[in-house]
Amino acid sequence: MAITGDGAAPVQSPSRLSEHDALTLLRSGELELEGRLVDASNTTLRAFVSLDGVTVRCVYKPISGERPLWDFPDGTLAGREVSAYLVSAASGWDLVPPTLLREEGPLGPGMCQLWIDEPEAAQPLVGFVPASQLPTGWKRIASAQDEDGNPYSLAHADDPRLARLAVLDIVINNADRKGGHVLIGADDRVYGVDHGVTFNVEPKLRTVLWGWTGGGLPDDAVDVLGRLTGDLRNSLGGALREHLTGAEVARVRGRVRRLLESASFPEPGTDWPSVPWPPM
Repeated sequence: MAITGDGAAPVQSPSRLSEHDALTLLRSGELELEGRLVDASNTTLRAFVSLDGVTVRCVYKPISGERPLWDFPDGTLAGREVSAYLVSAASGWDLVPPTLLREEGPLGPGMCQLWIDEPEAAQPLVGFVPASQLPTGWKRIASAQDEDGNPYSLAHADDPRLARLAVLDIVINNADRKGGHVLIGADDRVYGVDHGVTFNVEPKLRTVLWGWTGGGLPDDAVDVLGRLTGDLRNSLGGALREHLTGAEVARVRGRVRRLLESASFPEPGTDWPSVPWPPM
């Protein structure tokens, strides 16, 4: 995304931070706005956050900048982003960068998330490719054409890191998993970002990661989902209820239960577009 604004500060690589240290920085560090991600539908700012001589970049989304949506209560998107992080952390897959709800900021309370810099050499795992040049092992999701009528495919890699992210999206009922919301960090880990439209009580799964539809879940997913089942009855459930309604948390438990019963990726629904627009 394009960023407006200027800023210069010595920043530390986020991969060198422990999760605990990252959350401490996000919670207590001094925020200095660097610029705005102008393509984002809600106010999305990149900032420096500094504490005890350590400076990193973060994403700051003030609640005051959230655009009203017909199907999500006003002022709840930041809490949904935090909830996605909590589920990710509880899974042990750590697919969402450290995220919290910061009570104070230049534009008031909002979501703060560690900024993930993608290495220049990182190869994308999701995208549009010429239909005749689908990379080996990639899964075709949809057909498309460029402005000259040449056939393209929306596709993604058959990568276990993506498969785990697809499972997480099912659990949190992600309504907007675009290809641009899948990042590769300097540590070669896959991260998912931008989780404001999640945890709705109605089925709204909309994603570009449909390549495993009908297939079995990743080998470790059953154990992870079983652990989430217990956590949702205890500490995780309590933490989620700080940001979500009781009904929304109950739906999380239901989605986990159904995934365990089927042990397979679901089929796209017919009452809701299954792929976000734009996909990237």
